[in-house]
Amino acid sequence: MSGIRIGMLTPSSNTVLEPITQAIIAPLEEVTAHFSRLKVTEISLNSYGLAQFELEPFVQAASLLADARMHAITWNGTSAAWRGFHEDEALASAIKDAHDVPATASMLALNHIMDVHDCRRIGLVTPYSHDVQARIQENYTALGYDITAERHSGISINYEFSEIEAEPICEMVRDVAKSRPQCIIIICTNLRSAGLVQALEAETGIPIYDSTSAVVWHTLKLVGVNPARCGARWGSLFSASD
Repeated sequence: MSGIRIGMLTPSSNTVLEPITQAIIAPLEEVTAHFSRLKVTEISLNSYGLAQFELEPFVQAASLLADARMHAITWNGTSAAWRGFHEDEALASAIKDAHDVPATASMLALNHIMDVHDCRRIGLVTPYSHDVQARIQENYTALGYDITAERHSGISINYEFSEIEAEPICEMVRDVAKSRPQCIIIICTNLRSAGLVQALEAETGIPIYDSTSAVVWHTLKLVGVNPARCGARWGSLFSASD
């Protein structure tokens, strides 16, 4: 094998996940990341916002990655958080069946990590609007999670998530940490939060799982690469080999 290629399905208006993914895997000389975009501009519960995440465009974008013989294909996006986690399960199955490669998605990765670490009391941080945040809480509650506290920014334009500065993100995490959850999850792959995790974990004493770095972690596991080789700068998740 000349190298390990991981494919990422990427929202079209996203500017964060690609450089973050590349930075995370930089120490892995044998791993390269490749990206295929699909149209996503708005995170909302209206008909346009929901229609962006129908299965067919994802399957088409995945087929373009499959042309380059990926060893795994991932949806680096969080739409299943408000649409329903079954959406990511269906997508991963469709990709695996069509292209015979492992597949995952950001929400599948986050939920897997919380299961592995037996986290049921969680803090929730996102940049999303009030109604989207409420739907995410409903979906987690239905799975038996206890959301101890939540914070969100009230934004619906996907591109604008990338313009949120570090301090507002840190303040949301600090506020949620006051409720002493077992972990804090940061949901949004266009939020510049992955690089803040290590310092915030040290400050709060709580594990923090960021959706962008979590899905890279999970994808590496799927292709047999130890994510701990990426280095501890991405937080406690990358310090362990489990």
